[in-house]
Amino acid sequence: MGIGLGSDWLLGDLGGQLYWHRQRLLRIFQSFPGPPSHWFYGHHLELQKKEELKLMVSWAWKFPCAFPQWFTGFMATLQIYDPDYMKVVLGRSDPKSNLIYRFFIPWIGIGLLILNGPTCWGTMYAESCLLLLQNKWEKLISQGSSLEVFDHVSLMTLDTIMKCAFSQESNCQTERNADYYIQTVWEQSALIFARLRFALYHNDFIYWLTPQGYRARQSARRAHEHTDKVIRKRKEYLQQEGTLEAVLKKRHLDFLDILLCARKENGDSLSDEELRAEVDTFMFGGHDTVASGISWLFYSLAMNPEHQEKCREEIRSILGDGKSITWEHLSQMPYTTMCIKESFRLYPPAPNIFRELSKPLTFPDGCSLPAGNMAHTLVHSTSLWDPQCVWKIGLDNFEKTVVKTLQKVSHRTFQAPQSRPPT
Repeated sequence: MGIGLGSDWLLGDLGGQLYWHRQRLLRIFQSFPGPPSHWFYGHHLELQKKEELKLMVSWAWKFPCAFPQWFTGFMATLQIYDPDYMKVVLGRSDPKSNLIYRFFIPWIGIGLLILNGPTCWGTMYAESCLLLLQNKWEKLISQGSSLEVFDHVSLMTLDTIMKCAFSQESNCQTERNADYYIQTVWEQSALIFARLRFALYHNDFIYWLTPQGYRARQSARRAHEHTDKVIRKRKEYLQQEGTLEAVLKKRHLDFLDILLCARKENGDSLSDEELRAEVDTFMFGGHDTVASGISWLFYSLAMNPEHQEKCREEIRSILGDGKSITWEHLSQMPYTTMCIKESFRLYPPAPNIFRELSKPLTFPDGCSLPAGNMAHTLVHSTSLWDPQCVWKIGLDNFEKTVVKTLQKVSHRTFQAPQSRPPT
């Protein structure tokens, strides 16, 4: 009898806390109209019935500026897609949402993606990797079959980052079964987003006991084996060479050299765990989001062949008798640059940014959110979603209209990657 009364009291107390928490969230989001949600499941059931992207787009068209998305009846975030709203959120220094980004830690550790503060990102290019991709595609196209570009582009960008940042010959574009790391990245991304959508899996204890949690651990282990192998080989090489001066006589220092020789503020070198986190982050962010952006660019140009031909003519006129594009050439291709920007505007490879508000926030229209709530910005504004508008208006109008509008938003890097383009 005593145990029964105790359990009833605990359940009643928990139910009361959930009820008042839900009432608090309803008051917070009452200024933001949104789609109806179930009192317990939130929008989870609705998102399971339909394609998530199409459903989110339809809601964004129906509810201007922002709407609350309910993971459950007791957990919600404000989805933001209006440029003026986004400018308010991204113009502050609120930390990344631990609720979301902590799901990446078992895979890529606490690196640039997870840490708060300013980050930078460099663009690298390896001509040999691109030539391998070109030769592979020429063979496939000669067979007269359709081509799924994302898989091949992902291997090319991984090959490039391995050569440029880690001085490693991965051969992942040519060797059979050498693409296991790519498969691991795709599996980890799918598992993380599946976990995000199902609120019960937000609890670590529950999640690691599920089949999905087991798959996530195994997948992370395979990714770590790949990274540890790269780090181990470089440590052995540096030990053989002795000093950085000796290495510099043979080649330029790469990203991994700099990491291994870096010192923290207290003078200590990076631990093995810190090294792996930075390498995992750089390897993932340096190939996956780049591959997504390139693939969507190819898709956009294929859907607009007249613009593709103009880009080809512009690049041919720049190259002349040369064979390679140099840094100096990049400022001489305004039309190609416009098409790249337009593709990124329509299909941003890093469309999601999650922030946890450290202080109250007020939007231009007077609506506000208190501190402690999560804001989720989608770098894809309904006011700029017409997929034909810029492909029709030309370069001059693009610079006058779209670029100025995009400048309202402070762009950020290192967010979760968007899905692959259609085949």
